[in-house]
Amino acid sequence: MVGAFEQTLLALMIFVIMLGMGASLTPRDFYLALKRPYGLAIGVISQYGFMPFIGFMLITLLPLPPAVAVGVLIMACMPGGTTSNIFTYFSKGNLALSVLMTVTSTIFGVFLIPILLLIYANALNLDIPRENIIVTLVLLLVPVAIGMGLRKWNANAGAVTEFMGSLLALFFILFILVSWVPRNWQFLVTTTPATYVAAIGLGVFGITIGYIFARALRLHPRNARTVALETGIQNGPLAIAIIAFTFAGDEAQSYMAVPALYSLFIVIVSTLVTLVFRRANTAAEQKLPDSLL
Repeated sequence: MVGAFEQTLLALMIFVIMLGMGASLTPRDFYLALKRPYGLAIGVISQYGFMPFIGFMLITLLPLPPAVAVGVLIMACMPGGTTSNIFTYFSKGNLALSVLMTVTSTIFGVFLIPILLLIYANALNLDIPRENIIVTLVLLLVPVAIGMGLRKWNANAGAVTEFMGSLLALFFILFILVSWVPRNWQFLVTTTPATYVAAIGLGVFGITIGYIFARALRLHPRNARTVALETGIQNGPLAIAIIAFTFAGDEAQSYMAVPALYSLFIVIVSTLVTLVFRRANTAAEQKLPDSLL
């Protein structure tokens, strides 16, 4: 469960994370993205095609309680997280493409997430209050716009804001460890293994399918690594914030279980994947093609 103080702190952290995301972009980035609709299509298909379907399959195949299943679906429908930008950098991927995919998926998510939740929730007979989620998503565009304005006004201030947003995204994992996990320890110990399989499987299957998809399209290896990480690393803080501001009562911990566990395990999974990507990286792969994709 999340108390009033934690809700306030969570809202502040989400604001700063989205502010940093906005500060990483300029209007020119969107112009360049629109000139490469192929790249945008790959990002949208990866985030909102594969991940929700993976979540749907996990819910269908695993014996999950309804409240936990709702958490899986919300987590699977989230846009990319800023954590993916950090792992893309360390895996020697295409950082510019990573940032662009993250922000693009966030903006597209305002109207795609409610649609996907409606489709999959109806198919799974799950009850999700989509109106609250829509309001939260629209409000999150405000700090993104402020961050972009800050970057345009002062490049140095924008760079600092971008760094703070990315750093806070990692700090958020520590916040879960010291706050949510201890108070919900009994629930975590007694919950079914299927909950952990769903939380870990979202990231593992997302990264794997994203990479296979990118390689099937014959993308440059650096871009393929980027697409893989962007596909599997979802915005866990956003999912937790939506659940904290939407659900209440004793069942709130069940709704939040998978997003919280996902946020913890995705760091471990992404670290292992990054080590594999770095070993596979060769000097020939370091030369990027002229375009992002």
